[in-house]
Amino acid sequence: MDSLSYKTISANASTVTKEWVVIDATNEVLGRLASQVAKILRGKNKPSYTPHVDCGDNVIVINADKVKLTGKKMTDKVYIRHTGYPGGQRFATPADYLAKKPTFVVEKAVKGMLPRTRLGAALLKNLKVYAGAEHPHAAQTPKTIKLNEIK
Repeated sequence: MDSLSYKTISANASTVTKEWVVIDATNEVLGRLASQVAKILRGKNKPSYTPHVDCGDNVIVINADKVKLTGKKMTDKVYIRHTGYPGGQRFATPADYLAKKPTFVVEKAVKGMLPRTRLGAALLKNLKVYAGAEHPHAAQTPKTIKLNEIK
């Protein structure tokens, strides 16, 4: 028994290897896209996953304006916010946001799937969402992955 080692390996900030990943959101269903992106941001697709460490990859989502919503959600789903003033409740649909700020819908969906902690806020900074096909992160040499290849 002297030669075998049964130690649980726990990742920390110095041992984590972070990569850059590009995901194309064209014709992807919003919720399915967001859950896969959240999984990659969290690092749950890696064997060295540690719950209390930022061990996920940096994710670049392109073509966020071409995301799909199933059923009538594009017009019936409502995002609610409040201005802070009396009577300041404001309502908007995904169609409204895709017209004004196309990245908001994907960012909001991914944010809702991350933990509501300081770690979740730090993980959200690793997400970059762009409406078009271009992104300024070519220097990081990101690899392109397809959502149906992620396990």
